[in-house]
Amino acid sequence: MIINKLDNVDINLADGHKYALRDIKAGENIIKYGNPIGHATSDIKAGEHVHTHNVKTNLSGNLEYTYEPTFHDIPEENTGRTFMGYVRENGDVGIRNEIWIVNTVGCVNKVSQRLAELTGARYFPHPFGCSQLGDDQTVTQKILKGMVNHPNAAGVLVLGLGCENNNIEVFKKVLGEYNPDRVKFLNTQDADDDIAAGIALIDELKAYAAKFVRTPVPVSKLRIGLKCGGSDGYSGITANPLVGRLSDKVIANGGSCVLTEVPEMFGAEHLLMQRCENKEVFDKTVRLINDFKDYYTRHNQVIYENPSPGNKKGGITTLEEKSLGCVQKGGLSKVVDVLDYGDRLTKNGLSLLNGPGNDIVAITNLM
Repeated sequence: MIINKLDNVDINLADGHKYALRDIKAGENIIKYGNPIGHATSDIKAGEHVHTHNVKTNLSGNLEYTYEPTFHDIPEENTGRTFMGYVRENGDVGIRNEIWIVNTVGCVNKVSQRLAELTGARYFPHPFGCSQLGDDQTVTQKILKGMVNHPNAAGVLVLGLGCENNNIEVFKKVLGEYNPDRVKFLNTQDADDDIAAGIALIDELKAYAAKFVRTPVPVSKLRIGLKCGGSDGYSGITANPLVGRLSDKVIANGGSCVLTEVPEMFGAEHLLMQRCENKEVFDKTVRLINDFKDYYTRHNQVIYENPSPGNKKGGITTLEEKSLGCVQKGGLSKVVDVLDYGDRLTKNGLSLLNGPGNDIVAITNLM
C-alpha cells in the first residue's frame, strides 16, 4: 500500500480525511478525483494531513466556458427489465398508491394533520400560500401543482382556507385539467364541520385508489431524483459513484434521472458541461451555474461556503471536493435538459434541475 511507503503519515487521521501522497508546494493545486479541489496555503509534506488548515478553495466568480463535448460510450440497453408500479390514467407510473392532502395555504396545516391522523392519508405542511406575490407565489403554485399531479398519489384532497392569495379558485387556474375522481377540493371556511367533510372526500378518494394494482412496468417509465445527504470524504468514492452507475443503467434502459443542488456543482460543472448533448443544453447549463453564482454575489455572499461543519468534520475540505463527489450521482450519461425550479420532466435521460442544496427545499423541488 502507498501508505506504507510514506514516512510521515498521521495514522490517527479521522475517517474520511486526506493525507498528501507527495510533497506539495504552497500555491500548488490539490488534486482529487483527477481535478483540483483547491490549492495549498503552505508547504505540505508527503503523509501530512490535508484539510482546511492548509488548503483554500479556488472558486471565485463567474467563468467563461467553451462547449467541448466529451461523451462516454454507454450503449442503450433493451433488457426487458421491469419494476412493479401503479400505472395512472395519464400514463405516468407511481411506486406508491397513497392519498395525499395538499394545502393551498399554511393556515390549514393543523386541519390537514388531523385528517391524516384519522384517515391514514399523507399530508405536507408548509407556511406558504398567503401574503405572497409575483414569483414568490408562482413558485409555490408550481410546487403544489407538481404534488397534485405526482403519480405516487392515487388521489389528492386539495385543502384550502378560502381567503388566501392562493385560494382554490386561483389554484385551479394554475392546475389546469384534472380528473374529478382523483382530485377533490375543500375550503374549510365553507364547511360546518371541516373534519367530517374532509373524511368524506378522502373516503371517495380511497374508493377511487382501490382500483389501481401493481403491475410490471418497463424501466423506461422510472424517474429517479438524485440528492446528497450528510456527505463526507467517502461519499465521492463509495455511495455517489454507485448511485451514478445505477443512473446510467436506468437511463440506458430508457428511464430518467434528475440531478439538482446547483451550488454543489460549483467546481465540477465542467464535467457536466462536457456531457451536454448539444450547444443549447450547454448554454442552459452555463446560465444555470452563473445565475446561481450571481444570486450569491447579489446578496453579498461568497459562493464557496456550502460545506457544512458536518461535511468538514467528515473530511470534505472545499466546495470543489464536495461537488466533484456530488455530481457523480449523475453517472456518465449525456445531459439532455435543464429545468427551472418546480418544472416537470419533459425528456428521458439525465436532466439538471435548478435548486439549492438545502435538503428540504431540494427534495420538495424533486417532487
